[in-house]
Amino acid sequence: MKPIWIVDDDQSIRFVLERALAREQLPVRSFSNPKDVLAALELEVPQVLVSDIRMPGGSGIDLLTQVKAQHPGLPVIVMTAFSDLDSAVQAFQGGAFEYLPKPFDLPKAVELIRRAVEEAERESVNEASPADLPDMLGQAPAMQDVFRAIGRLSQSNVTVLITGESGTGKELVARALHRHSPRGDLGSKGPFVAINTAAIPKDLLESELFGHERGAFTGAQTMRRGRFEQADGGTLFLDEIGDMPFDLQTRLLRVLSDGQFYRVGGHQALRTQVRVIAATHQNLEERVRQGVFREDLFHRLNVIRLRLPALRERREDIPQLTRYFLSKAAKDLGVESKRITDAALSSLLSFDFPGNVRQLENICHWLTVMAPAQVIESKDLPPELGASAAHAPTSTSPASGLALAAGEAGVSESLSDGDGASSGSATTLGMHVSGGAAPLPGQMVGHSWLTDLEREARGLLEAGDPQVWDILSQEFERRLISTALSVTRGRRIEAAQRLGIGRNTITRKIQELKLDD
Repeated sequence: MKPIWIVDDDQSIRFVLERALAREQLPVRSFSNPKDVLAALELEVPQVLVSDIRMPGGSGIDLLTQVKAQHPGLPVIVMTAFSDLDSAVQAFQGGAFEYLPKPFDLPKAVELIRRAVEEAERESVNEASPADLPDMLGQAPAMQDVFRAIGRLSQSNVTVLITGESGTGKELVARALHRHSPRGDLGSKGPFVAINTAAIPKDLLESELFGHERGAFTGAQTMRRGRFEQADGGTLFLDEIGDMPFDLQTRLLRVLSDGQFYRVGGHQALRTQVRVIAATHQNLEERVRQGVFREDLFHRLNVIRLRLPALRERREDIPQLTRYFLSKAAKDLGVESKRITDAALSSLLSFDFPGNVRQLENICHWLTVMAPAQVIESKDLPPELGASAAHAPTSTSPASGLALAAGEAGVSESLSDGDGASSGSATTLGMHVSGGAAPLPGQMVGHSWLTDLEREARGLLEAGDPQVWDILSQEFERRLISTALSVTRGRRIEAAQRLGIGRNTITRKIQELKLDD
């Protein structure tokens, strides 16, 4: 493992951190000024850099800027005095992993450094720039089936029908089919033209598809080529084909059958050679039974069918997709790419994503703009994700497993911010278990305290308290950790093991919640 570099002109700070990291069996190297760090960077790169801000011979902010320019993926922790908040803001803007206020609590500092080490290791394995990644990602078996199908279809120009929920990436598949098609007629050398048939008013859709002659209708001042003409020699992607008006389906069937069509207002038959790829989130068989979709058109389109899985069916792809979209959003916005903690990823994994991959991409864009630090924690996620997890106990998703497993532990996931960070004032809740037999493993603990919790939450929400989440999370964690310490008679490591959290986490939580006062 590469060493952790400590940069501080204060010898006592360096000594304390060196000893603490040595006890954790983490290699360390110390520097007293930024100049020596920059010289050493020409020969090796550390796992994590921990730097003071104000030092003789150079600023930690300037060092951060230079280090990030050379090694953008290197986690940098900036140490700063309590009164130096402006510098802390500058540090985050410069891409710092986190800042450590002085005087700092040593166990908390070590935990932060270890978190940065884990992040560095994970990023080195999992993260690549958007330019290095393909348009479509997925290790899930369902996506591998899609990739294999695209590979088989790369040798032909057969008509393909893509089905799947909105936001699953149907147009990406269509573009991939076009890009990997033979380079002859109707191949990848030709144009790729896409049209969403549900997004265009019925009166305009015919003109969009087939074009119009000058004077064909009011406002038609010039001749216009339609999408079929534009796609000649290439691929026409008809998205949301299930919503196409019935009368236009007849014209579409005719051009698919013989390749001929007329512009609106035109009298001369035109010919086109296009490969048609259609997509829909509708059940076309059901639409045929309802009489709103032509059966002969359905069979014409349904030569080869590809079904795209919903994101909840390929949860194992969420971490990779999340890191990709965070990197892509950062590149689009011209900012430093943010990282995400395992706890925050767990929260994403428990969400059902009704908007599928498109929704995940939007969330990553939102986080790139709105998350306050370079490292995204569970508390930074949009509120609707937490609300969904908290109200999904009957779901078959992993979120329901959290809610039903080990009673209080399941509710902890819906109330806690994931890695234990919480703030704000506390209130007293009646979150106790009524007398009687102890619950069996896997059962929800008696319903009375959940009712009390709901009543307390409702009261705070109706009162307009802006810290409802922090108040209830903090009180829940306080009661949970206090109970665990009582059961283990104050043995913190055993309490952490029983709660399923790390020893550093329980130490930090005890300090934050002032349980050792």
